[in-house]
Amino acid sequence: MKRNQGGMTLIGFILVLAVVGVFAYMGMKLIPMYSEFHTVKQSLKAVANEPGITTQDPARIKDLFFRRLYVSYSESVKPEHVKISRKDAGYLITVDYEVRKPLIANLDVVGRFQTEQEVRRARDAGAY
Repeated sequence: MKRNQGGMTLIGFILVLAVVGVFAYMGMKLIPMYSEFHTVKQSLKAVANEPGITTQDPARIKDLFFRRLYVSYSESVKPEHVKISRKDAGYLITVDYEVRKPLIANLDVVGRFQTEQEVRRARDAGAY
């Protein structure tokens, strides 16, 4: 009786490692972009929850937002990417930016991110 061995050859193993390596490398480029976007969203929520924020002028709100981003080491969002407009009794803060990172040789990965946060006055505790 002849027994056949089954399994992966060395060349097959090297090819699988190469494919996994390429995906891992792409993940190392993409994950920081999405992590930074998460930081932007968390900073917007924190600014919206700041007491008395609706009484502040847009320049002060933008300053508070960028201070939170500075603490989080976020570098992709610039002042020209942030728009603050009046909406009802508060503001609408829109952040729209693009991140471009080199991938391999002349190929780039481009991430386009956009998020909004409404800033409203808190209701009075007794008025419902």
